[in-house]
Amino acid sequence: MIEAQGLTKHYGEVTAVDGLSFEVRPGLVTGFLGPNGSGKSTTMRMVMGLDRPSAGSVTVDGRRYGDLPWPLREVGALLEAKAIHPGRSAYNHLWCLAQTNGIPRTRVDEVLDLVGLQAVARKRVGTFSLGMGQRLGIAAALLGDPGVLLFDEPINGLDPEGIRWVRTLLRGLAAEGRTVFVSSHLMSEMALTADHLVVIGRGHLIADLSVEEFIAQSSRRFVRVRSPQAAALTSVLEQAGGAVTAEPDGALTVTGLDPAAIGEAAAASGTVLHELSPQAASLEEAFMELTHDSVEYRGDVTGGGHFAGNGPAFPGADRGPGAGPDTPATAPDQLSTTPR
Repeated sequence: MIEAQGLTKHYGEVTAVDGLSFEVRPGLVTGFLGPNGSGKSTTMRMVMGLDRPSAGSVTVDGRRYGDLPWPLREVGALLEAKAIHPGRSAYNHLWCLAQTNGIPRTRVDEVLDLVGLQAVARKRVGTFSLGMGQRLGIAAALLGDPGVLLFDEPINGLDPEGIRWVRTLLRGLAAEGRTVFVSSHLMSEMALTADHLVVIGRGHLIADLSVEEFIAQSSRRFVRVRSPQAAALTSVLEQAGGAVTAEPDGALTVTGLDPAAIGEAAAASGTVLHELSPQAASLEEAFMELTHDSVEYRGDVTGGGHFAGNGPAFPGADRGPGAGPDTPATAPDQLSTTPR
């Protein structure tokens, strides 16, 4: 189990993590969510002893990471997949790690086979794609067969098959009774993988609850109704206290009444129903709603006209690097290929 109590980290005058307290329990996949700059990576680094807390504490099975006698056998982590010497082979990288913690050579072959890198085990890591680097990082995390695992964006760079493999792997590890803590920005994948969520924003805890409970907190819950007597049904439901919105496809969106109340009101008025289905927010919608005030970096989604065919965003932007307003435009096949 991972336990944080009042965990705080300052970088000068900047507070990256502020009084964070939570538990990551075994037997569950716990998703660690938050907008960019919310403190997720800093928190994971403090768990792994890479950053020292300014205040508070974080322990793994009751001990600080630095106090673990054989850390790779107790905690495995993928925090930065490319934090590997590019000149080493995948095999040698893992074998070096294994020797520091008394892990047998046979385990290196086992994890390489598990992550699908056996065929390229002797190739230099510097030639690996992003996805292959992720797989090697996962292999390193699993090397000591630890009971606690941390993964920071583990599916970054993976293809659909690889993403499904990671999902199955994480759920399988949790089913074995391990503690699995996963940070990701892909809400759709977290909805399929995580059992529990720890959500932070600007270093503060926003939520610590199950996926289902987190989604249920969203205000975007409604009932979709279809009826050949839509106008009459609208009047009935509004009289019953519901708010009704007609959708372009003819369906009605109803809030303020649950499905049972809608069905009873329709039956009492003799109105025919063709559809009566409760609708819940997606994890992404719930996340966006509940973390809206914690977003630190927010772009302009209106485009400001510069992405709608209205010309370059600044003078010379369509004329190549170093061009000024009087520089003629250069066709793509005339661009210089001289190295800089």
